[in-house]
Amino acid sequence: MKKLKLILIFSAMSLVIFAQEKTEKHFDIFKASDIFNAVLRELDVNYVDSLEHEKLISVALNKLTATLDPYTNFIPESKEDELKAMTSGIYGGIGAFIQKHGENVVISEPRFGMPAQKNDLRAGDEIIEINGENMTGKQSGYVSEKLKGIPGTEISLKIKRFGEKKLVEKRFVREVIQMNCIEYYGVVGDSVGYIQLNDFTDKSFITFKAALGDLAENHKIKSLIIDLRDNGGGLVSEAANIASLFVPRNTQIVSMSGKNKSNLKNYTTPFSPMFPDMPIVFLINENTASAAEILAGAFQDLDRATVIGERSYGKGLVQSIRPLLYNSYLKVTIAKYYLPSGRCIQAIDYINSNGERAKTIPDSLTVEFKTAKGRTVRDKSGITPDIFIEDNQNFISILYNLYTKNIIFDFATEYFYNHKKIADAQTFKISDNDYNDFVSYVTKQEFSYQLESEKALQSLKEMLKIEGYENRTAEILAQLSTEIKPDLYKDLANFRADIQPYIEGEIIKRYYFQTGAAQYRLQTDKWVEKGIETLK
Repeated sequence: MKKLKLILIFSAMSLVIFAQEKTEKHFDIFKASDIFNAVLRELDVNYVDSLEHEKLISVALNKLTATLDPYTNFIPESKEDELKAMTSGIYGGIGAFIQKHGENVVISEPRFGMPAQKNDLRAGDEIIEINGENMTGKQSGYVSEKLKGIPGTEISLKIKRFGEKKLVEKRFVREVIQMNCIEYYGVVGDSVGYIQLNDFTDKSFITFKAALGDLAENHKIKSLIIDLRDNGGGLVSEAANIASLFVPRNTQIVSMSGKNKSNLKNYTTPFSPMFPDMPIVFLINENTASAAEILAGAFQDLDRATVIGERSYGKGLVQSIRPLLYNSYLKVTIAKYYLPSGRCIQAIDYINSNGERAKTIPDSLTVEFKTAKGRTVRDKSGITPDIFIEDNQNFISILYNLYTKNIIFDFATEYFYNHKKIADAQTFKISDNDYNDFVSYVTKQEFSYQLESEKALQSLKEMLKIEGYENRTAEILAQLSTEIKPDLYKDLANFRADIQPYIEGEIIKRYYFQTGAAQYRLQTDKWVEKGIETLK
């Protein structure tokens, strides 16, 4: 009886302590909330200037969430449309990429089959007016917001077009725009299929299944390359659905685990496989993240595919969109992803960053796990490919400047208006005369560039001055300064092999849009070549 009393006493004490801790925690939350509201009221009444309340609150809440991890953030009501577009891949607009070009914003890439392309908006068209509002001097973000709108609403544009003296007017209706989760698919080798998967929206599985079915039925492919380069992820459920095309039903692809038990979840393949024995290669790079990493990493853990490329981004955190008051939202990290081997791929040490820039976790702090067949894989480091491909493309100053200063873009625009048609995307090449025309075009522009070696030399001069060696090295540095100067004609000739593919790719987009650009690019894609070789 005495023992029972002691147990009851200790149990009661535990409940009291638990209740006290809970009460204290709630008190801290209410206290912080009251202080925040008090500060806001005082600012509203006494601050010298008028306040933008929504902006002020958004800044405060984003500063709060920034101390947690890179992905938890507050989404105000004004960003609700962006949230819907992010989760569904759908928005209302004209369906074209734009970019800043001098004083104006130009159409850089109309998407095939979308309103801009159907209404004959072309790459290189300068946007002068939208619905009567002058866009000269506006930034691309501002112009983008004006182009978007509710599907079915009319939009009126005035554009400046190459070779036209008068402004061209366009009036048409915005449509629901859903970005293609699959930019291109086709056959890239002897019975080798290729699918470029850009993201994981709610249509990814249906689109992927249709593409794969077409490749299998009409092109008789026997193996497959799935390109996840630059795929930032999306819905994990879509990754699990795609996985079910290749692995047995109820195979675990990923699990979620966090503080709240309601967030525990396993994602398994929901369907029986259509292609259980098809050899597969995944292509990944440093921008492959989230659901894309999960798909490639799960197949690696299951020893179901070969992963080729670079180490992936390393995003192993799960976010949930939680609705708040007044149509605002909180995107909050609720759990971590764990692949079939048990490893978590999160590569950013956000816990120990102390508000500083997040650091990549070194291999020495990672843990080994085993795949289904006993191969070693590691956690906390993204997906390490089975076969590495290093990006050996050298930084070429002249090419970088020709591209970023829109010289190549403008030449492609002029080329388009001077050539009614070109060869198909897989055979098109510019001639020697075409390249000579490009050289002449460049020399007529106010084009200048600085060599990276020039920048390095300038940094060296500054360091030598600080360290007191300026006088002793002055003669050598003066000689180097004379020698290290850009030679436009020489560089255009020496780096033709590097520059020409960018010119051809930009021209092809004018005629054959995204499909043609992909067909052209794949012909010299070393990563795809390695994938074909591996599948053989």
